[in-house]
Amino acid sequence: MFRTDRGGEFDNTRIDEPFDVFDVKGSLSRKGNPYGNAVVESMNRLLRKELVYRNHYTTIEQPGRDPDGCVWWSDDQRLHSTLGYRSPKEFTEQGLVL
Repeated sequence: MFRTDRGGEFDNTRIDEPFDVFDVKGSLSRKGNPYGNAVVESMNRLLRKELVYRNHYTTIEQPGRDPDGCVWWSDDQRLHSTLGYRSPKEFTEQGLVL
């Protein structure tokens, strides 16, 4: 799945061919919704920054095993300034809300 905003560069036939070749489905956000991909883009940025860029993979299978650990780390360990420097798990367990 390839998520993107509704930018003209992604809503045309030039990108459809590589999607078809690699069996990738395109997913545009709804018209007029600029925040449709915000959560996905934020998580993708976190995965790249905290997981992919910090590791050296020697096989194609290794990155597929790492996201579970990254999600656990992000939810249980990573401190978020928005949450008063608590992890999401700790924030939730304390019954706090934004």
